[in-house]
Amino acid sequence: MAPLPPAPNPARPDVRLLLLPLPEFGLLPFGAFLDKLRFSADEEDHSRQRYCAWTLLGLDRQGVHSSSGVRVAVDATPEALDFRAFDYLVVFGSRTVERSMALAGSYAPLLRAASRQGLPLVAIDNASFLLARAGLLQGYEVALHWRHVAQFRSAFPRIGVRSELIYCFDRDRISCAGGTAAIDMAVELLARHCGRERARKGLADMLVDEPRPGAHQLRSMADDPHLGRHLARAIACMRSALGEPLDMARLAQRIGIGRRHLDRLFMEHLGTSAHTHWTRMRLEHAQWRIQHSSHSLAAIAAEVGLASASSLGRLMRQHLGTSPGHLRAKAPRRGT
Repeated sequence: MAPLPPAPNPARPDVRLLLLPLPEFGLLPFGAFLDKLRFSADEEDHSRQRYCAWTLLGLDRQGVHSSSGVRVAVDATPEALDFRAFDYLVVFGSRTVERSMALAGSYAPLLRAASRQGLPLVAIDNASFLLARAGLLQGYEVALHWRHVAQFRSAFPRIGVRSELIYCFDRDRISCAGGTAAIDMAVELLARHCGRERARKGLADMLVDEPRPGAHQLRSMADDPHLGRHLARAIACMRSALGEPLDMARLAQRIGIGRRHLDRLFMEHLGTSAHTHWTRMRLEHAQWRIQHSSHSLAAIAAEVGLASASSLGRLMRQHLGTSPGHLRAKAPRRGT
């Protein structure tokens, strides 16, 4: 049998990525994205950067600590960086939205310089908040983690949000909700440069059946897999519209049932009306924000579609039996 021909050795990878993890970045999307690159970068499982290549960027040579304390070393710093040597700059968000936005003073000049030189920007997890704060998302649409949609719309009302997407390609801006969606987004990005077959390489090794499209609807968005299709869709719609005026009749029409049928489903499975469930969902989101951010109560009220902090307080006492002030007083102090 004749020997196999040697594997090609491309002089230039099909795609070159500059990876920028922010301080306290999340390991899950970072590792998911990077490992997908690794599998597609070489034949078999040799981990050589042949078909796609990446460089880790940091503001200095000290390395960057993840939110879990794991430190990653960096390959380059901005001083002698030539953005023309790369095809994308990929930014991985910090532990909290507030932390990502607070980093704008340090990171915005780097991001703006990359944009001026025509380098497409990719925002993973809450890095879209940093790009928006840096003024780099005007005229673009973004995909966000469902928990961050209301907060983003409140902070940046002129930037379009595609709340139904887990990742979004909008010209030279790409955004991803984070988590394992980083794998799906990586597959789509690699397919555009390396071909669909190479982009899918290694998915079985990662125990991934199929890459999900951007418009994938999370089954886990429903609290109970036994709720049924209509109720699960209704809850998913509610979660994506926490800060919007959501009319229950229109919601029922959207999922293909009548208004009374919608309420019957909620009463049968959850013991409450559809509107009451949506109200509690918004208040639980507000409760999480009060305990995990330093934003004002008025700003958090706006995120969930309420006119004032007093409206938020009244509804919280009515539905959750507590007040925003009490929740904030009990929350640990957090820096930004």
